[in-house]
Amino acid sequence: MVELFANLQDQVLAIVDTPWILLVVMILTTIDGFFPPVPSESIVIAAAVLIVAGSGPHLGFLLLAAAAGAYLGDIIAFTIGRHLPIEKIPILRGRKAARALAWADRALQQRATVFLMSARFIPIGRVAVNVTAGTVGFPRRFFLIIDAFAAVFWALYSVGLGLAAGAILKEHPLLGILAGVAGGVVIGYILDFALKRFYARYLERKARRFSETGRSPRGL
Repeated sequence: MVELFANLQDQVLAIVDTPWILLVVMILTTIDGFFPPVPSESIVIAAAVLIVAGSGPHLGFLLLAAAAGAYLGDIIAFTIGRHLPIEKIPILRGRKAARALAWADRALQQRATVFLMSARFIPIGRVAVNVTAGTVGFPRRFFLIIDAFAAVFWALYSVGLGLAAGAILKEHPLLGILAGVAGGVVIGYILDFALKRFYARYLERKARRFSETGRSPRGL
């Protein structure tokens, strides 16, 4: 599997001088949103390095392609969680799974922005969190807003690593991951403050509907 994706990366970088690189980057980052083995980060970083060296399109176009693909992939993961019945997912059965979903639901209600943005920098984590957000009924409109910022910040982070690869972070990949997560947390708190008023109103309406109907809605 590792060799397969290494070959895939080599083939992708072989077309960095053509406009097709942008479409391929967008497709791969989209797939990575719900199938984490695809090496989207490394491809974006390597493409950025080659572009800085004088090959391929403008870095801005690479940034747009990476952000758009990440956004679409996250939406697909969220939609999978929203429409796939919990009882048909083997790993979500049992008491432990129920407690995990309850914890994720509380985390999304209390610090959704930080939770979603931080997860974007963890390949498997982002898929799990986005699917869970759909499963527990997190409101789609808030997810779309938060994830748009997460996708853009992740694209900036990946391209930025490409720019810095030859200097500081080339020999310290874990440092790059930590920097991305920390940046996601900081931006998440800023956005959380901005969206808090609107999201709090939504939760109040949801609580009222729950008290009136006796059951919790699955979100918007």
